[in-house]
Amino acid sequence: MGQVLQFRLPQVRDEVPVGATLDLLSAVDFALRDLIDIGNHVTLDAVREQAAACHAMLAAAYDAEFGHG
Repeated sequence: MGQVLQFRLPQVRDEVPVGATLDLLSAVDFALRDLIDIGNHVTLDAVREQAAACHAMLAAAYDAEFGHG
């Protein structure tokens, strides 16, 4: 049987006004933050590992876009 994950409601982020179009890099930035939160609050190792792998993939793409990697 699977584990039911209870996610906290996302915090309102001042960077993006309600109804504004979200650009791809901002979406990736927000996803990176969310993946950190998921990894910190989940107890299943497989889910934590998948969140870490997704975070690494998105972080590499984000850093490559800005020349940090």
